[in-house]
Amino acid sequence: MSSQLPELNAWIHTYASLTEADQVHWCDGSDEENGRLVKMMLDTGDLMALNPSSHPNCFLHRSSASDVARVEHLTFVCSKNREDAGPNNHWMDPAEAKAKMDALYKGCMKGRTLYVVPYCMGPIDSPLARCGVEITDSPYVVINMRLMTRMGAAALARIEREASFVKGVHSTGDLNPDRRFIMHFPEELGIQSFGSGYGGNALLGKKCHALRIASWQARQEGWLAEHMLILGVENPQGDTHYIAAAFPSACGKTNLAMLIPPEGYREAGWKIWTVGDDICWMRPGADGRLYAINPEAGYFGVAPGTSAKTNPNALAMLNDSAIFTNVAVTADNQPWWEGLPDGVPVKDWQGRDVDPANGPAAHPNSRFTVSAKRCPSYTAKAEDPQGVPLSAIVFGGRRESLVPLVFEARDWKHGVLVGAGMASETTAAATGAVGVVRRDSMAMKPFAGYNFGDYFAHWLSFDVAGAQLPKIFHVNWFRKNAAGKFLWPGFGDNMRVLEWMIQRVEGTASGRVTAIGTLPDVGELNRNGLALTDADLETLLAVDTLAWRTEVGAIADYLEEFGERTPQALFDELEKTAAALL
Repeated sequence: MSSQLPELNAWIHTYASLTEADQVHWCDGSDEENGRLVKMMLDTGDLMALNPSSHPNCFLHRSSASDVARVEHLTFVCSKNREDAGPNNHWMDPAEAKAKMDALYKGCMKGRTLYVVPYCMGPIDSPLARCGVEITDSPYVVINMRLMTRMGAAALARIEREASFVKGVHSTGDLNPDRRFIMHFPEELGIQSFGSGYGGNALLGKKCHALRIASWQARQEGWLAEHMLILGVENPQGDTHYIAAAFPSACGKTNLAMLIPPEGYREAGWKIWTVGDDICWMRPGADGRLYAINPEAGYFGVAPGTSAKTNPNALAMLNDSAIFTNVAVTADNQPWWEGLPDGVPVKDWQGRDVDPANGPAAHPNSRFTVSAKRCPSYTAKAEDPQGVPLSAIVFGGRRESLVPLVFEARDWKHGVLVGAGMASETTAAATGAVGVVRRDSMAMKPFAGYNFGDYFAHWLSFDVAGAQLPKIFHVNWFRKNAAGKFLWPGFGDNMRVLEWMIQRVEGTASGRVTAIGTLPDVGELNRNGLALTDADLETLLAVDTLAWRTEVGAIADYLEEFGERTPQALFDELEKTAAALL
């Protein structure tokens, strides 16, 4: 099999020759093909079948112990001009990067099959979607890409029609960490990855294409590619508002995307619909509103901590047709990870007998891959070619003090500043000092494919005459009291904050204007059935003027790191905040 697109055939031939692959297989995405690959991996031991009674059609993959996470220090943006990559990225000269990768690829697929994986990021007939082709020697990558993207014959047909696609080359190589690189060539819409079989490094449609390359592409074409969940909030009258939200890791992104409202809300008729949990592509529509799609077709989620208490919708997806990576297993071959209340693991993520001396039974970054359609809160709107119209964009971080539970930005310009300055404090789970503030603009620090200064300017460019832009909010679920206890219950009760946001969008909540933005006024946050004292609510919604003056200075220092490319408009917005704090 080959393509009707000469450029694609020539590119495949080049890498089949360079890698010396034994054979080339063009993936069609069919059930038959997937079944054949699964059987082959079961025979080789690359997959292990899990309990067919409790977890039918579910499999476990164990990766190399040195290959369990993204490798940001080995991830490069190879733009022609170093300044275009910016200080937020590692940069390498494109010619140097290609020479390095060609040397690694030479002969790397001897004795292996080169799989050609055509895929579409987004609904197959969406004008917002973009396509790519990944070359890989990993059947594990193929079966995961089938779940995570619209992969196969339909994607190839679109690629042949458009004659444009992101070119991704991947080989697991010898899994040597010293020979592991992930290179991005944004001007050429190219990705090259070697030496890793781990998801974010090997499933090139995910972070590599959907964020690093797409963010560059989006800037050229007038849209945004963001590290955001998308959810729909349906009120008792049947109206649905769609919200996109960006959080750094360990801030509850997937939990919010699949939120189950408190009982009182459910009884009143409120519903949450999940469009996506990780990536959002948005573009202005003819009516001036921003319309968003989830470019992914599945979830590649962190298993530890996922439970009936934290995320019942996520757990409900995982008992059928899921792929697990680096979890532990029980005596009867059920998947297990820390956070599950039931089951006893007997084999850890490396297949060893469980021994506390070896650390957690499941790797802390162990994963599940599953189709988005298996989520109980899935909405068919996720396949809408035009996307869903956004009413609000939410930024959030993990701050023990300073930042209120929720506030609304003054306008779009101020909202971009809020996103640019968002930060989290380090926790005990990270190496180094605890409580250090780390900025992660729009939760895109590891993923923006170009200079953050230019990125902020691109965000600001959407504020034009006729635009009906979403309101921008900031949330902080993690504020603590003097005793170190979380003040806000989080999880399903975050619905109360979403309701207030919608009231602000609809103009039914007046709010309380402060120097940093608009906060809920007295009585505006629904506390029915919530054990939250007036004093705790006051702390959650407090604005410490003195501390915020320090924060404004810290944000200014951070923005200056990106030099003259940082838009003056952001410093002007900071000045407005500083003046209001006097």
